Amino acid sequence: MQKNRTTARGIVLAAVLDTALVLAFVAIGRQSHDEGSAVVGFLTTAWPFLAGAAAGWLIARAWRAPLRLAPTGVVVWASAVVLGMLLRIVSAQGVQLSFVIVTAVVLAVFLVGWRAVALLVKRLTHGFAS
Repeated sequence: MQKNRTTARGIVLAAVLDTALVLAFVAIGRQSHDEGSAVVGFLTTAWPFLAGAAAGWLIARAWRAPLRLAPTGVVVWASAVVLGMLLRIVSAQGVQLSFVIVTAVVLAVFLVGWRAVALLVKRLTHGFAS
């Protein structure tokens, strides 16, 4: 029973981390472009990337192995970028090549990077415990 609780907690934590990091990306971007902190503007910028990341969770079935770099982390990242950009186009938000590149790099560092750090910590911790 304890294992299921820990697993469920890990799934929720992974989903919250992905969401928080997408929101951090949006906040950093809006701040660096002096777009202010208006809630409507923030949510307008955030929703395509959140929807893309959520689709990535479904595509990868991330709940099965939320810490895996591949396919979980890669699919969540790629979906956040690709679907996020497509949704921005459909909703008449700006999409320039430089923005796509920055988005891809930052979200890779955030969405794949935290998983890499978590796996490294897990391996180091288990290595010392053995």
